[in-house]
Amino acid sequence: MAKKKTPSGVCSFCGQPADLLLPSMDGGAICENCIRSAYTCLENYYSENAPAKKEQLPDFGKLPTPKEIVDYLNNYVIGQDTAKKFLAVAVYNHYKRLCQPKTDDNVEIEKSNIVMVGPTGTGKTLLAKTIAKLLKVPFAIVDATVLTEAGYVGEDIESLLVRLLQACDYKVNEAERGIVFIDEIDKIARKGDNPSITRDVSGEGVQQGLLKLLEGSVVNVPPNGGRKHPDQKMIPVDTKNILFICGGAFEGIERKIAQRLNTHTVGYGSDMTKRKFQRDNLMSYVTPQDLRSFGLIPEIIGRLPILTNLEPLDREALKRILTEPKNAIVKQYEKLFLMDGIKLVFGEGVLDLIVDKAIEYKLGARGLRSMMETIMIDAMYEAPSSKRKTFTVEYDYAKERLEKANFDAMQ
Repeated sequence: MAKKKTPSGVCSFCGQPADLLLPSMDGGAICENCIRSAYTCLENYYSENAPAKKEQLPDFGKLPTPKEIVDYLNNYVIGQDTAKKFLAVAVYNHYKRLCQPKTDDNVEIEKSNIVMVGPTGTGKTLLAKTIAKLLKVPFAIVDATVLTEAGYVGEDIESLLVRLLQACDYKVNEAERGIVFIDEIDKIARKGDNPSITRDVSGEGVQQGLLKLLEGSVVNVPPNGGRKHPDQKMIPVDTKNILFICGGAFEGIERKIAQRLNTHTVGYGSDMTKRKFQRDNLMSYVTPQDLRSFGLIPEIIGRLPILTNLEPLDREALKRILTEPKNAIVKQYEKLFLMDGIKLVFGEGVLDLIVDKAIEYKLGARGLRSMMETIMIDAMYEAPSSKRKTFTVEYDYAKERLEKANFDAMQ
């Protein structure tokens, strides 16, 4: 016996047996087929006539201005005003690119990748690490020395983006607006123009592989890094909005610059004062032409439109690095001793000795830490076991420790 559907018996719309009473209609009822049809009609209507959703732009709060970025960098990095200015403007414009709404003028702001050139120990990596503390976008520092062409032992080009994904817990949307600092970019320069029987698997081929990352394209990234496998699941990442900052020492590029500037060395057209100034600070005259002479291909130079240099640190700057920044080397050692209840004091002339030795061995700011560690190693070994409350590093003590370490043999 068939079950009775509703008291009214039939659908008020199609006349078929009804399944549901309609309380808003006197005695009205509706069947299951009419319910489905009405739902589909309403869904189509609202989807076609729904108001357009506004584009969701990333919210960074109050954007730090270039001057505010430079002021923050000054707390940790001494000197390098030109590099700080270039870096601050690039990062600020990167923020604004991400916040750019779509307008009717069809003007789309393109990113401007940066390459920083400077001797070792001048603060290229420190600038990148310091600015990472300030940014509200994912930031990753990667090394170009491990990169090789696909199929050779080493890292694939796409592995550069793995660090960026790890920095934002593999949230692809956040990674696609991040910043990547590629260190040691000079190590992938091609070794020469003369062909040989051996392939330059970590040189020009790597530069060509970097082109699609720097310019912007969808790249399939292995989730755990390493080599690609046919059956491995890949993560697609669009690099269009990723800002790339490259840094390298470019050891020997001064000779390329000197050759380009070496005109009218004798005769009436020579200017000895100008030539001396150029010889003392050749890196400040670096141009894309010099990068090409060093071994970077023109295509990758064109994708790094902003070129800036870091100046060699003089004696005054090195001494300020020892004491002034928030993470100054002297402050670090004072805190280490203070944790053992010991006050550390440096005698007159000790810091000057450390600076002079760092300049003598041409180690830059990294040499300051090396010299300090050599001087303090015995004190850090003995002081925690002693009951003394103050430890003073005298000039003769520091000089004796450096001589004992045979630093003079480095020359």
